[in-house]
Amino acid sequence: MGLVNTSRSSDSPWISSVWTGHSTQVSQMTSVASETWGLVFWESRGTPFAAVVGPEDRTVSAPVPQEARFVGVQFAVGTVLRAAPTSTLLNSGIELPDTTSGRFWLDGGRWHTPRVDDDAEALVARLVRAGVLVRDPLVQATLDGSPVATASRTVERRFRAATGLTRGTVAQIGRVRAAAELLSTGAQVSTVVDRLGYYDEPHLARALRRYVGRTAGQLRSGAGGAIALPAPVDDAALTALADDVVDGLEHAVAVGSGVAQR
Repeated sequence: MGLVNTSRSSDSPWISSVWTGHSTQVSQMTSVASETWGLVFWESRGTPFAAVVGPEDRTVSAPVPQEARFVGVQFAVGTVLRAAPTSTLLNSGIELPDTTSGRFWLDGGRWHTPRVDDDAEALVARLVRAGVLVRDPLVQATLDGSPVATASRTVERRFRAATGLTRGTVAQIGRVRAAAELLSTGAQVSTVVDRLGYYDEPHLARALRRYVGRTAGQLRSGAGGAIALPAPVDDAALTALADDVVDGLEHAVAVGSGVAQR
């Protein structure tokens, strides 16, 4: 009983992860901060729904649809919905109209709703070809670590417009989510601190309190109620997640984002 989510990585540069889940006898969950936005599709008691869910810079309590099954696509940092700049979606979302059992409405068109056994990458590829999903080339160059001949103030302004967050906040949230996922598999706190570059355990504890809404002990024991924290499906995915986060942090520090706030 509760909220059960699983996630997988994607080979699409437009996607951060694809996740599925279901809820049983639960009405509230802890929503974890997210550095990216996503599309969420669910069916609750026979009625289909779809929504755009924006990035979140804090943890909050949120309602859970009753007896629902979910499919979600979480987009890569820098992917932008043409019809709604990411900065306008921060800590909010948009329920999409006219959703049926097989289609949803987005940016003036109707699209096939992905199912658990469908390839979400195919949907995203169609959205990219139609121009529904776009990127700012300056932001993408920054994310790729390429040198840009643009003032840092302009880069930061464009980055925030595309993501809704600063580069430092994006890196912090990515790191604490990775920490939470590792802890939820039973990893030792000291191991997570060392692996993800936290200054010490209190530094990690503050980040968890702000962005996850759980203590390390609660995550390790599964206490605290339902939480929107999709877990990678295997150890290899967890290792890749941690390595990617560390690489991203090193780049963010290199460009002076001020990630290491202690």
